[in-house]
Amino acid sequence: MLNSPTQNAAAMLPAVRSITLGQPLHWLALAWRDLVACGWISWAHGLVTALGGLAIALAARERFWLLAGAFPGFLLVAPILATSLYALSRARERGEAPGIHVVLKTWLNWQDHHFNKWGNDYWCMAQFGVLLALAGTGWVLTSAALITLLAPYPISTLTEFLQHVVLAKDGFLLELWLALGGVMAAPIFASSVVAVPLLLDRRVTLWQAVLTSWMTVLENPVPMALWALLLSGITLLGMSLALFGLVLALPLLGHASWHAYRDLVDASSFTLREAA
Repeated sequence: MLNSPTQNAAAMLPAVRSITLGQPLHWLALAWRDLVACGWISWAHGLVTALGGLAIALAARERFWLLAGAFPGFLLVAPILATSLYALSRARERGEAPGIHVVLKTWLNWQDHHFNKWGNDYWCMAQFGVLLALAGTGWVLTSAALITLLAPYPISTLTEFLQHVVLAKDGFLLELWLALGGVMAAPIFASSVVAVPLLLDRRVTLWQAVLTSWMTVLENPVPMALWALLLSGITLLGMSLALFGLVLALPLLGHASWHAYRDLVDASSFTLREAA
């Protein structure tokens, strides 16, 4: 009997596991252990992110119509920003020292045994980062257009945003803004939830990583919905604490995302990235 196209496609992808509803909380517990074990190198990721966000906030402090989209856009590119956090968790899993050398290798020479430096496989992580950055930029522009065109009054500060958008008694701008943001964020979450750790760990193509990520969501819709809520809720909580809550939130979620990948995907049949 001939295999169907769907069966052939599935055979080319890593296997996806089913998980229980409480598993995302277990990922956070494992992430806390990684955070404590890695020490300052993990906290530094969060500090750099918080300082970067603070710089953006100061630069656009009188243009909150732009900031309203910029901070949710951060959620879209966060999987790439946390790449070296995945590498630190992987190093601990392998019994290696999770030091600064792991971070430097991840960002500067993450495929040191890869012979072809010009092929798509070598640049797959950069390509995915560009796609996520384009998606984030698209949301920022869409959000800014919605707020500037549909808000009843000019929005320049957080107070004006709360007064005329969030707490407005008439109109539907907030509902439209949230609905459109959700529509844009859902497919990006499904495409990236395990894609970046998989690309870091195994020699798969960009499309194999994205399709595997989609399969994990389709196989575990309720646990992954909970994971999406935890990711967004912890990130927003970190942002609400004058952005410095990201010092804890980003490394915690980054390490947890590695454990999510390890629980959800069995990629043992694919070659490790370091392998010659």
